Amino acid sequence: MTLQEIHKEYDELQIKYGEPNLKAVYGGGYENEPNVLFIFMNPTATNLASCESWKGINAPFLGTKNVFKLLFNLNLLDEHIYTSIINKKNKDWTEDFAKKVYDNIKDSKIYITNLAKCTQIDAKSLKNEVFNEYLSLLEEEIKLVNPKKIICFGNQVSSIFLGKDIKVSQVRGKEFIKTIKDKTFKTYSVYYPIGLGFRNIDKVMEDLNKILRGDL
Repeated sequence: MTLQEIHKEYDELQIKYGEPNLKAVYGGGYENEPNVLFIFMNPTATNLASCESWKGINAPFLGTKNVFKLLFNLNLLDEHIYTSIINKKNKDWTEDFAKKVYDNIKDSKIYITNLAKCTQIDAKSLKNEVFNEYLSLLEEEIKLVNPKKIICFGNQVSSIFLGKDIKVSQVRGKEFIKTIKDKTFKTYSVYYPIGLGFRNIDKVMEDLNKILRGDL
């Protein structure tokens, strides 16, 4: 299975689980053994890639700021690119600018994806049953990308991906091994850094810096 074939599967699941007038949003970044692969929850309509009129790259968080702020603070995003992101409104993003952002992400050898690719109107939580429908495809995606480390954001994503009840507060700094067919991946769980989870941003930064440095 190729990434393009997986994308077609995501498009079909968008019809079933997502907003009918929006497109599925795929993963994006460095696709050949990145240093780290980030797994977030699911896309929303704020992402420009979900719009039918968008003809640029299809990747997470286009037109938003919070995740790119996180990447900048982890030294994974160029200051010039980050400043441009902060100064742009959603409507000011162009397809060329989106490509520049993800070219910079590729330079940092990271890959960003969501557990579920079904775009919703807002950030309302999805049920576990919906996330589980995407798990096997995400595993195929990860096997193809072949990251050195995986970071899951939040209890729900971590629990579904690792197949066990995960409370981030109890497993900070713990390494899990995720087996996908014949491959194993070092996996870590950290607090979700967006929305209500922002209250734990200091712990998020502490844990991510340790993981990226190889201290964990």
